[in-house]
Amino acid sequence: MEYKDYYRILGVDKRADEKEIKQAYRKLARKYHPDVNPNNKPAQETFKEINEAYDVLSDADKRRKYDALGANWKQYEQFQRAGSQGPFQWGGGAQYRTVTPEELESILGGLGGLGGLGGEAGGFSDFFRTFFGGGFDSPRAQSRARRGHDIEQPVEISLDEAYRGTTRILQKEGRRLEIKIPAGVKTGAKIRYAGEGAPGASGASSGDLFVRVQIAPHPIFEREGDDLRCEIPVELYTALLGGEVNVPTLKGQLALKIPAETQTGKTFRLAGQGMPRLNEPNVFGDLYAQVRVVLPERLTAAERDLVKQLARMRRRSDGTARSG
Repeated sequence: MEYKDYYRILGVDKRADEKEIKQAYRKLARKYHPDVNPNNKPAQETFKEINEAYDVLSDADKRRKYDALGANWKQYEQFQRAGSQGPFQWGGGAQYRTVTPEELESILGGLGGLGGLGGEAGGFSDFFRTFFGGGFDSPRAQSRARRGHDIEQPVEISLDEAYRGTTRILQKEGRRLEIKIPAGVKTGAKIRYAGEGAPGASGASSGDLFVRVQIAPHPIFEREGDDLRCEIPVELYTALLGGEVNVPTLKGQLALKIPAETQTGKTFRLAGQGMPRLNEPNVFGDLYAQVRVVLPERLTAAERDLVKQLARMRRRSDGTARSG
């Protein structure tokens, strides 16, 4: 199993802050998003790696565990495999020191239940699951009644799915568990399913399942709460003379009237064309469409002469206005 350098995957320094990590993730996610790279399997695999790295480095607790283990990840893999079969042998060659799981936790920096997240993160690597995919109970812990671990299961959905609501199917002990994700959900939201976590010890109750939602970057829209932002290209002639352009929305195209002499950067608000508000399906945010004026390319000689003529006329007009 290959070690995953999540910092290298995102192209950030180990001291990068939350903002730098998010910026790096967004840049790479847009580049390798499946919608931008249809039928490009290498790009899709890279996209999965980017999401896996972001899932860890954007979560303070996971990042702390990942940083603390460092080169010890192989020992942790052995430790996790040992499970409840007895104490873990820590060391090498003929010299061993027997440590309990509690002692190992202390050795690794008091990480507090390294495997406590449980479950399998769909689409993530074996390395990820080794770090964050399952726990153990020591023999001493098994002798006491103890509630089962909560399990956190990350799930990625598209912005379109967040707009309409969607479902995911998880397999749990041979049965299908349908996860309903409501319209308007945001990244980081957790959906709780009571009693669907790890089973308890000695007859105690099971833990809970928390499905943590992450919304993949969209190639067109940026989300700000319940509002959306996008950029719309407008031809120079339309910007100068006025006209109509099509604006994309998550419901389809809308016609937008562009006034004459519209400048690049001008933003239009389309009320009610944003995201639905969570638990209020009839309330929507707004869409803010920002104009980007597109200049014509490969001008003919005649077109170039006309532009020069317009420039001369504007200069004369500006000179007259100043002298008046």
